[in-house]
Amino acid sequence: MRFLVIFCLLLAIITTVVGEHLIMGDTNSNRQLIHHTMAQYHAIPMMKRVKNVFYNNQEQRIIGSIMAYDNLNSKASATVTAGGIGFSYVNIRLKSERGKGLDYDIGIYS
Repeated sequence: MRFLVIFCLLLAIITTVVGEHLIMGDTNSNRQLIHHTMAQYHAIPMMKRVKNVFYNNQEQRIIGSIMAYDNLNSKASATVTAGGIGFSYVNIRLKSERGKGLDYDIGIYS
């Protein structure tokens, strides 16, 4: 029982430190990368940076997974606001901490 409590506490600490990555869909290694972009925006003092990243597949390929990694390991957030898994388009909303910049590595897979 003691081991379980320590393990859960350690897992909670690791999860808090990791940051806010967005991982949706089947993320196995057999997925084909159909779009990759870096979203980097500088900090503005006392302001939150909010940016939208749009992707529309002209070939109508269905999106199977989306991965957005926070390279700064900040408390920024990434959310899908339109489309996504099962669609041929996606809109990802990136929102930074107050006074911090954004640095996301975004990969979209079929």
